Amino acid sequence: MQYLKNIGVLLIVLFAFAKAYTQEQKRKEIDITSDVSRIDEEKYPGAFIMNKATNQVYIIHEGVEMWCDLAFHYKDENFVRALGNVKIKQGDSVSMRSRYAEYNGNTKFAYARGNVWLKKDTTTVTTDTMYFDRIKQQAYYRSGGIVTSPNSEITSRIGRYYLEDDKISFINKVVVTNPEYVINSEQLDFYSETEHAYLYGPTTITSDSSKVYCERGFYDTKNDNGYFVKKSRIDYDNRQVYGDSLYFDRVTNFASATNNIKVLDTLNNSLIKGHYAEVYREKDSVFITKRAVAITVEEQDSVYVHGDRLIVTGKPENRIVRGYYNVRLFKSDLSGKCDSIHINQKTGLTQMIRKPILWSDQSQITGDSIHLINNTKTEKLDSLKVFNNAFIAQRDTISGYNQVRGQKLYGFFNEDNELHKVDIINNAESIVYMREETGKLQGIDKSKSASITILFVDKAIDEITKYKDPGGNVWPESQFIQQQQTFDTFNWRGDEQLLSKEDIFKGEAPFEMTKIKGIPLPNIDTDFFDSPPDGEIPTIPKASDLTPEELLNRKDDAPKIGNKEESKNKASQDDLQSVIDKNKTEAQKKEYQKKYGKGSDTTKKKDDG
Repeated sequence: MQYLKNIGVLLIVLFAFAKAYTQEQKRKEIDITSDVSRIDEEKYPGAFIMNKATNQVYIIHEGVEMWCDLAFHYKDENFVRALGNVKIKQGDSVSMRSRYAEYNGNTKFAYARGNVWLKKDTTTVTTDTMYFDRIKQQAYYRSGGIVTSPNSEITSRIGRYYLEDDKISFINKVVVTNPEYVINSEQLDFYSETEHAYLYGPTTITSDSSKVYCERGFYDTKNDNGYFVKKSRIDYDNRQVYGDSLYFDRVTNFASATNNIKVLDTLNNSLIKGHYAEVYREKDSVFITKRAVAITVEEQDSVYVHGDRLIVTGKPENRIVRGYYNVRLFKSDLSGKCDSIHINQKTGLTQMIRKPILWSDQSQITGDSIHLINNTKTEKLDSLKVFNNAFIAQRDTISGYNQVRGQKLYGFFNEDNELHKVDIINNAESIVYMREETGKLQGIDKSKSASITILFVDKAIDEITKYKDPGGNVWPESQFIQQQQTFDTFNWRGDEQLLSKEDIFKGEAPFEMTKIKGIPLPNIDTDFFDSPPDGEIPTIPKASDLTPEELLNRKDDAPKIGNKEESKNKASQDDLQSVIDKNKTEAQKKEYQKKYGKGSDTTKKKDDG
C-alpha cells in the first residue's frame, strides 16, 4: 500500500514538473502575427514565410517587439529572420532599426545589419552591423560606429553598450566631436545619462584655444570640464602646463594643477615650477605656490626666483612676475633675499622690496629696496640701484670688513656679469682696509664724503675715490682696534648667502605633496560572445546568415587597458578572507577575555589548557 502511495506522489511531482516545463517552453516561443503567411519547403525548408500586406509583420517575445516587411519564422529552432524596415523595441526606452535582423528566442540574442540604428533615451548608435544580447542587456559593434548624444558625436571601431548602466565602452580610433573641441583616444568609457567620459591611454582634447594631453582622465562633455592624472599636459598659445593632476574648465578658461607642476612660457623662455597652480587664460595669469620657483634662462645661465607665492600676469610681450613672502633669488654669480619681488620682463627691471639683501661674489649689498636692471637685448645684468640706507660690505682678505654706506647706491656690471663699479650718493661713509699688492696692510681708511666711487678688480675692492668735502683718517691697525670697527647699521649675513640653486629652499620644512585621488583603471569585462568549451565552434541556427566564426571573440578587439575581472574578483576574495580571519581572531580574543578577564594572554590560556 505504501509502495503505491509513493508511486502516486512521484507521478504527481513528475506531472507538475512536466506541466511547468511545457509552460516554460510555451512562454519562450516567439509569437508572430502577419497579414500573409505561406510555406515554401523547397526554398526555405522549416520556415513559415510571413509578409506585409497592409500592416507590417509583428513579432513579440518576452518583452521585445519587432516589426518588419518580411519574416522567416523557424518555429522548431525558435528563430526568426526579419527583412525590410526592421524595427525592434524593448520597453519604453530602447529601440533599434535596420534593413535586416535575426532573433534567437532560446538565447535572446539579436543580430542586425544594414543602416543599423539603436536608440536609448537621448543616445543614438548607428553602425553597419550590431549584436544585441538581451540576457546581458548589451549591444556590440566592431566594424565602426557612431554614437550621438545631446552634446557630442563619438566614433570608434569597436563599441560595447551596457544598456542597464547607460555606459558605452569604445575601443580603437575613438573620436569625440563637439562644436568646441575634438577628443582623440584609444579607449574611452562614456556614460550617456551624465555625458561623462573616462579616458584611457594616449588622449588629446583639441580646440581652437588649447590642447590637452593625458593618458588617464575624465571629461564632462556636457559642462565642458575635465580632470587628468597621468602624464597630463595643457598647451595654450604660448604656455604649456604640466602636472601630476590637472583640472581644466574650457567655459571659464581656467586650469589648476597639483604636484610636480611645470608652466613653460615658450615665448619668454621661462619656466615656473611648484606643487599647486592656477592658470587663468583670459587674464593671461598664473598663480603658483607650494615650493614655487620661477626660472628664466639668460645667456646660457638661469635665474631662479622662489617665494611662498608667485604670480605671473600680462601678455607675452609685457609679462610681469611677482613673488611674495620669503623670496629668494639665485644666479650663478648673484643671489639675494627679500620679502617680495617684482620682475618686468619687457623692461628688464627687477625690484626687490622690503628688507632686501644681495650677494654679488664677495660683496653683500643691502638697502630699503634694490633694483636690478637687465639688458633685454644681451640678456645680461647691466646695473643695480639701492634706495635709502644703501650699504655694501665685503670681508677683508685677512681680517675685518670693508664697508661703504650712503643714501643711494648705483652699481654697474661688466661683460662677465661681475660688479666692477659702485657709486655711493649722499652722506657716504666708508671703512676700507688698504693693502699693498703683496697683501700687507697699510692702514684702515675710515672717512666721510658727499659721494664715493668704488672700483673692483678680481671681484674685490681695488680703489675708492671720495668726492666733495672728504674727511676722516687712515688708522694703523694697532690704533684702529680702539675705534668702532663697523658702522652701527652693519649686519654681516654671509652665512645666508645662496651658493647653489638648491639653497633657495634652505631652512624650509620638508614638503609633503598632496595625496591625489586618482582615476582607477577600468575593469575588463568578460568577452561579449559566450565562448563554447575549448576547441568547439559556437552553435547557431542553420538558417542564420551568421557564420560560427563571426561569433568568436577576437583578441585584437579586446580592451588593452584595465584590470581583468578574474584578478579583481580574486583580490576581492582575498580581502574578504582577510577580514573574516581578522574578525575570527578578535572574536576569540574577546571570548578568552570574557572567560579569564581583561589583559589575559590568550596563547598562555590555551597552553595552560
